[in-house]
Amino acid sequence: MTELLRAVRLTKRFGGLAAVNEVSIDLWQGRIHAVIGPNGAGKSTLTNLLSGDLEPTSGEITLAGHDVTGWSPEKISRAGLGRSYQKTNIFPPFTVWENVRLAAQSRRPHAAHWLKSASSFADTNERAAQALELAGLTQRRDAIAGTISHGEQRQLEIAMTLATDPRVLLLDEPLAGMGHAEAERMVELLLKIKPGHAIMLVEHDMDAVFTLADQLTVMVNGQVIASGTPAEIRADANVQSAYLGEEH
Repeated sequence: MTELLRAVRLTKRFGGLAAVNEVSIDLWQGRIHAVIGPNGAGKSTLTNLLSGDLEPTSGEITLAGHDVTGWSPEKISRAGLGRSYQKTNIFPPFTVWENVRLAAQSRRPHAAHWLKSASSFADTNERAAQALELAGLTQRRDAIAGTISHGEQRQLEIAMTLATDPRVLLLDEPLAGMGHAEAERMVELLLKIKPGHAIMLVEHDMDAVFTLADQLTVMVNGQVIASGTPAEIRADANVQSAYLGEEH
């Protein structure tokens, strides 16, 4: 396995508040690393630091062997990191295909080419088609994105992320708001894309987390209180007291 992302003693302070306090995490290709914890634990802030949406107060982030600390989100994305958000981030008036093709087109050296039709770029179309197939949305390519189900919209967002050809994926609550059947489809999708990517999963659905994760990090009040395998986390008394409860 290859380590694709490493964060060392990452800290983000807002005034006197440390939203993330000396958090270290590493992501490996072919593994899903889940980050769990109660609301306000710092999980989304950590995701924003890794993606470049926030600049760390201190600490270091390495992506595929390159120090990307303080890089812009666009530069980090082009270096091979893709992410999804808690709130679905798509273009509702466009078709499913147009959403994914736009994401794939962003990887061209000149994403906007006013004198040439976007449909004429064979490499862009191929990358978009592969992302659609991987996400299980090929049969929905002509549907208007704003009319498909919530679960399909979450699949679409992941397809758009895959179309940018990332090696590392940061997924912020991809199962939020889903029914049982939709959640099962999302779990199947994440297992399908796992071999080719290093994935950090922020999620509150503990059944899905323990089905998917190879490694877990538990955060409370901006700090890591435990990190280990699913079995180790289940057995950790501090984690049970702070977050999981006795049923896990």
